[in-house]
Amino acid sequence: MSGRDHASYPGSRVLLPLDTARQCFTYLVTGPEPLSVDGRAFSGLPNRPVPLDELRDRMLRRRFPRHTRDAVWAHLVQRSRTEGATWTLACTGMALPALAGIARRLAARYPGDAFDAHAEVLSGFLTALADIDLRRPRVLVRLRWAAYRSGGAALAEALDAPPPIAPDSFRSTPPKPPWGHPDLVLARAVRLGVLTRTEADLIGSTRLDEDSLADWAAAHQMSAEAAYKARKRAEHRLIDFVRERVRDTDPGDPVAYSVTVNSSPDASPQTPAPSRSVTAVGGGGRGDTAEKPSVRVSKTGSKSGLLRCGGSPPPALDPSSSEVPRCA
Repeated sequence: MSGRDHASYPGSRVLLPLDTARQCFTYLVTGPEPLSVDGRAFSGLPNRPVPLDELRDRMLRRRFPRHTRDAVWAHLVQRSRTEGATWTLACTGMALPALAGIARRLAARYPGDAFDAHAEVLSGFLTALADIDLRRPRVLVRLRWAAYRSGGAALAEALDAPPPIAPDSFRSTPPKPPWGHPDLVLARAVRLGVLTRTEADLIGSTRLDEDSLADWAAAHQMSAEAAYKARKRAEHRLIDFVRERVRDTDPGDPVAYSVTVNSSPDASPQTPAPSRSVTAVGGGGRGDTAEKPSVRVSKTGSKSGLLRCGGSPPPALDPSSSEVPRCA
């Protein structure tokens, strides 16, 4: 048993979903005929059947060729779709190091049972396994993000629930907004009506994932220029939303700090930029001031954009090209 994919907790007697997946994967790769792939079909692998546990160890090495990793994952996912349960479990076992890390981080903040956090992470992974695009690179990275989104959405919902009242006390305070990860910021913005689901998907896919703006626009039957403008407007509202609510977050929160302090390279530290509400209240609103906020999301500088990875937009966006530099 490898410690890297072990997802339970010291002293816990509850078998968590990822522990069950780990045990089942162990059964698949033990015995005289372990579940294997033909190494001759992939460059960088031995010319023999390679058991999946050995294959996973090889693919975790930093020097393992990325194109081979993508080819292997496309092969595994395709077999899961065509052959069913055994290869679906094989895919889960191959992804356990990533899934276990996500589950541990989310469960550490989860106010309920850790079992639920693990179940949501696994559910997000299995859902993406059925429909993820195998023609695009970084298959495992995109599967991991799907698992994180599912677990993060469950965590945000749990944190939004009113805390239980102790029998001997009536004191209760609402939980602080979980600004710690951009996906949670987007989920909260959608729930509060700051963004639509489509706008959140646009920002998440083109800023956090591997999608280019042109690809996203084509998939949603709109022009790349229209998608760029829609993202620009949505990010303006999102920054206003984060700045209005930053007083409720941790002082050391990296997302809130980046948006409120460092989002404008020309902002003076002695004179903070004026804050705007997302919606006008009581007839005042944006008409009360002629100043525009200093925070800009349009790609006019090297540090522009919500995630500070912008650049100047092309004069005419070509749908076949990607104008969004990768953030990570």
